Amino acid sequence: MSNVLVSARGLEVHFPIGGGGLRRTPAGLLRAVDGVDLDIHRGETLGLVGESGCGKSTLGNALLKLVPSTGGTVTFDGTDITSLDRRGLKEMRRRAGMVFQDPFASLDPRRTVAQTIAEPLEVHGLHGGRRERAARVGELLELVGLDRSVAGRYPHEFSGGQRQRVGIARALAGEPDFLVCDEAIASLDVSVQAQVLNLLRRLQRRLGLTLLFISHDLSAVRHLSDRIAVMYLGRVVEIGPAAAVGSDPQMPYTQALLSAVPLPHPAMERERKRIVLRGDVPSPAAVPSGCRFRTRCPYAFEPCPTVDPALQPAGAAGQLAACHLHGVVGRPVDEETPQGIAPAAE
Repeated sequence: MSNVLVSARGLEVHFPIGGGGLRRTPAGLLRAVDGVDLDIHRGETLGLVGESGCGKSTLGNALLKLVPSTGGTVTFDGTDITSLDRRGLKEMRRRAGMVFQDPFASLDPRRTVAQTIAEPLEVHGLHGGRRERAARVGELLELVGLDRSVAGRYPHEFSGGQRQRVGIARALAGEPDFLVCDEAIASLDVSVQAQVLNLLRRLQRRLGLTLLFISHDLSAVRHLSDRIAVMYLGRVVEIGPAAAVGSDPQMPYTQALLSAVPLPHPAMERERKRIVLRGDVPSPAAVPSGCRFRTRCPYAFEPCPTVDPALQPAGAAGQLAACHLHGVVGRPVDEETPQGIAPAAE
């Protein structure tokens, strides 16, 4: 059995934009995910971070085929899910669940907690019989720290943290191997965020789950994750052990992200030097040629506009970084393809 549970190779998710007229011909493509190679190992928690709009959530959805991919492959436990039929997808999705960002919007306000959690049991034919399913709903509620007696309540009767626990219980109902947590703590109070993070860690260890934890909160990701992947403009630009990425980042973009995280010690916070990036994040509809971070990178040099960097070994702790500072490794830009905008003067 392979140690890799979920794998993506050359994964692309592009959306047509603009256009007009009777035929509605697209004026261009928004490259939300643009050539991602990623492996998620069994039993690990992989943190996925990056600025808003970098493609994190779209990548998480694509790994579950909740949005169609336009290129590349996604393999789940050795099976290419991009070519699965409806029946195959149903079985795959029993083994893969999702926890959404907004716990209120993701729950049906007209259904009780028991009905919401029992739905995956009914769809996948688990714990047959009304009594057995009711007992399983109670077990799942207790598993996420809620009392069985709340099963008959509706979502509006809970706090935000409690609703997110209900969402986690629903995601666990199908007895999955893999969970995608898409900004699962972003809409919660800080104290509740810590409780949900600790709950996810306990569940991961107790049930042997594999987690993809998507967040823009680097401190939360470092607390929960075994490895961290950093995204920028639809591409993974650094990946490695959480401790190494958090303490010795090898990609200038990761360094800038970490410098923006507040330190709990006031004296250290006053003395440290922040990395302030120049310019705005380019549009994913007009990705820069070569290195897509070069328009904001303080270290950009000659090969950056002309060679698209590949992930390569960087640092002493096993990180991979898509940066020419560690050696010019990558694909030369073909000006005849719609790779991106023409190289700009630095």
